[in-house]
Amino acid sequence: MSQHAVFLISAADRKGLLAETTMFFYQRSFNILHCRQYTDAMENSYFMRIKIDLEGMTMTRRVLEEEFAELGKKMDFTFKVYYSDAVSRVAIMVSKTSHCLYDLLVRREDGFLPCEVPLIISNHPDLEAVADRFHIPYYCCPIKDKASKAEQEAQVIELCDKHHIDLVVMARYMQVLSDDFIAHFKGNIINIHHAFLPAFQGGNPYNRAWQRGVKMIGATAHYATADLDEGPIIEQDVERVSHEHSPEDLKEIGRDIERRVLTRAVKAHLEHRVITAGLRTIVFDG
Repeated sequence: MSQHAVFLISAADRKGLLAETTMFFYQRSFNILHCRQYTDAMENSYFMRIKIDLEGMTMTRRVLEEEFAELGKKMDFTFKVYYSDAVSRVAIMVSKTSHCLYDLLVRREDGFLPCEVPLIISNHPDLEAVADRFHIPYYCCPIKDKASKAEQEAQVIELCDKHHIDLVVMARYMQVLSDDFIAHFKGNIINIHHAFLPAFQGGNPYNRAWQRGVKMIGATAHYATADLDEGPIIEQDVERVSHEHSPEDLKEIGRDIERRVLTRAVKAHLEHRVITAGLRTIVFDG
């Protein structure tokens, strides 16, 4: 498989952005494999994802980026570039529930998720057997009390830095991350939660949802920010339910939605299909 690069571009909308960008690659003999663009008329914003083939490349990557940065200055856009041979390294954080963890690991194993998972981190020992089945090191970093939480997070950060982690996935990790932790991995933490928030916060949300007779349940995957559960949304899904579903039925349906929503969000991030714009995301099709 030939190597490629993905450029994610953000700018205020103006004439010539598409033409200038595609001409830049044409003049340097790059073949464009994929191009998607979106214009937000309300915000006067423009976003582009462009994927180029690196076969036969006659310049270094540094020169390519420097010359593209010059175009960025001319056209007043910002960009990020990602190379296909730089495989993302993902740390999965869990507590006691395994459905999201299993789905991520199986999907990585079958090639659906283009990443490496060098470690799994938990505040409980319960899921070590799952990690063992996939031959992935498991680190239990318990939180004894509120006073020890900062020490535990420092231990987790040290582990992630040691393993050169690019993305942290909270696969039902049932702890609130500190602002310092989020800042350390800014824009690179994905969380999943049920979509009953903010109506049913805290424990047993499915029981309370059943008591209220909800007719729809779902899940939301988003980037973690200092504002709890209010980061930019990457992926969501819902299913209709009825009075015939028990609280346990609702919980099982919710788990199924959570695992597939989280996996889709992680895949979009790993394939560099997400651009964050304030509190929103632009997620391009694969």
